[in-house]
Amino acid sequence: MKSILIMIIFSIVFQANAQEKFALYEDSIPNSINKDTARFNRNIPEIFVYKPELNKDKGIGVLVIPGGGYAHIAIDHEGHDVAKELTKEGFTAFVLKYRLPSPNIMVDKSIGPIQDAQRAMQFIRNGYPILKKVGVIGFSAGGHLASTLLTKFNHPFIANPTGVSLAPDFGGLIYPVISMVDSITHKGSKINLLGEHPSLDKINEFSSEKQVTAEVCPVFFVHAKDDKAVPIENTYLMIEALDAAHVKNKLLTYEEGGHGFGLVNKTSPIAWLDSFMEWVD
Repeated sequence: MKSILIMIIFSIVFQANAQEKFALYEDSIPNSINKDTARFNRNIPEIFVYKPELNKDKGIGVLVIPGGGYAHIAIDHEGHDVAKELTKEGFTAFVLKYRLPSPNIMVDKSIGPIQDAQRAMQFIRNGYPILKKVGVIGFSAGGHLASTLLTKFNHPFIANPTGVSLAPDFGGLIYPVISMVDSITHKGSKINLLGEHPSLDKINEFSSEKQVTAEVCPVFFVHAKDDKAVPIENTYLMIEALDAAHVKNKLLTYEEGGHGFGLVNKTSPIAWLDSFMEWVD
């Protein structure tokens, strides 16, 4: 009897923390110069699925997009760690490992990440229709990718034959890169995504504050005022655009904390993820 009880407890704990990994694309990866190069490159796009305990399941999905300046992916503290906390509170979490923009494997490196983000939404909508709503949360450059997903859902960068919605139902942008304008952008993210000398049209296309419409979903922001890597003006610009379009939004600011603190800003007792989950729920 004791051994059976231990197995039941282990099963419950395992279920709450278990993850499944899936290739994002079943066949060829779009926008690839060479299919074999893309397939064996470290940038193979994948999605990790974390499911909550059945008795806690809220029926809400969250696509988690880690940052990394479009140069690497901070998949642990801005990805898997976040997913585990979300599942504890009944959310189904999906951590995205997206392709890093590279002219070596992509025809157009600027659209590689958004293709993967849109494909992730497509994957979730098609594979988990029981979810009553699906949102996205992104960090830093992952916040830029999330903001691109929020604003470009009517511009599919992937094949979408069934017409499934690529639009998130809510968004969380955590110390996000928003603008590609030199005065406030994160230059590394801009160069990695758009190149050294992008056209003005390209800069405007990937400056999310310039792409807001009234159809954008509600958005929750987190940013530290002393962030020197990605100035809080990025968030302020996006909020200004959302307000002008009459889109609901909420901002949680920290006086200190800098950039890249992930789940825990050690300078404050305020747990932003708790506020985000309450806001979504």
